Amino acid sequence: MGVVEYPALAERVASPSVYQFVEAVGMEVPVRVVGAKTQWNIGRRAEYQRTDIRELRAPDGVVDVQPSELIVRVGAGTPVADVNVALAEVGLQCPLDPLSPEATVGGVLSVGHSGVRRLRQGHLRDTVLEALYVSADGVLRRAGAPVVKNVTGFDLPRLLVGSIGTLGLLAEVVLRCGPIPAVRGWWRADGVDPWLVRRSVFRPSSILWNGTCTWVQLEGSHAEVHAEVQSLAGGPWEQCEGPAVPSERSTIDAGLAKRLRTEEPTAVFGATVGEWLAEIGAGIVHGVTIAAPPLAAPVLNLNRRMKDAFDPTGRLNPGVLPW
Repeated sequence: MGVVEYPALAERVASPSVYQFVEAVGMEVPVRVVGAKTQWNIGRRAEYQRTDIRELRAPDGVVDVQPSELIVRVGAGTPVADVNVALAEVGLQCPLDPLSPEATVGGVLSVGHSGVRRLRQGHLRDTVLEALYVSADGVLRRAGAPVVKNVTGFDLPRLLVGSIGTLGLLAEVVLRCGPIPAVRGWWRADGVDPWLVRRSVFRPSSILWNGTCTWVQLEGSHAEVHAEVQSLAGGPWEQCEGPAVPSERSTIDAGLAKRLRTEEPTAVFGATVGEWLAEIGAGIVHGVTIAAPPLAAPVLNLNRRMKDAFDPTGRLNPGVLPW
């Protein structure tokens, strides 16, 4: 499918607010999209304090739900909570899973943070099938297609996820959905090896660990969840409410994850047990700040070339960088 410019989209765009959004973006002045500001500080630089940047809101609303195709089309400014309500009415879910209930679809996708159910649901970028976005030259473009098996053209939706609005401003997206599981619950146990637990279950949605306690989230049919509970290593396990997940999060590399298996977590994170929460198998820790290692020069150069190609004048979300 590749990229289709604005005039060719007249029959595809369901919401008139998308065209209004295109007009508001224009072609010249610096612009940024404002959502619920639940992750507003990510990627910000000193330039973000500029006062000449036009602030816009993306179109909102659930445009179309197609249960038979397992997809939903929504405005990027739609709160995730509203999408969940619309999908639940037809027995579907979309695993965006923001930590804040006020978060918008576009905000979650722009930041690119997968929810804690990543082990089962996959990375956030896999959720986006199609994206309508406004480019730096003020043109509405389409990336991807509203079908699951689409292998034509550049996979631009994946590139837009996590770009924090620096390559294009999301207007409307088509998201992949799935049936709401018959059973979804959390189980916890104290003093068990979380990596041993990871190896003992087939498809957990999440495994969280705070240094002493391990939580496992399981989803699926009654028979599937029952079998998974029986296979959990260690124990005893008890069903419970899931833990509170701090909004602050950091990515840990393989070396740091390896140290967690052999050293005291307090020495690794510099925080006491219970103050942080690690996603086992996902390389994420919540509640502590860990400085990310600098990107290798070839990767950094590639990122900068991509930014220069998509936004040569730097008018899209100036003062923010996704790296």
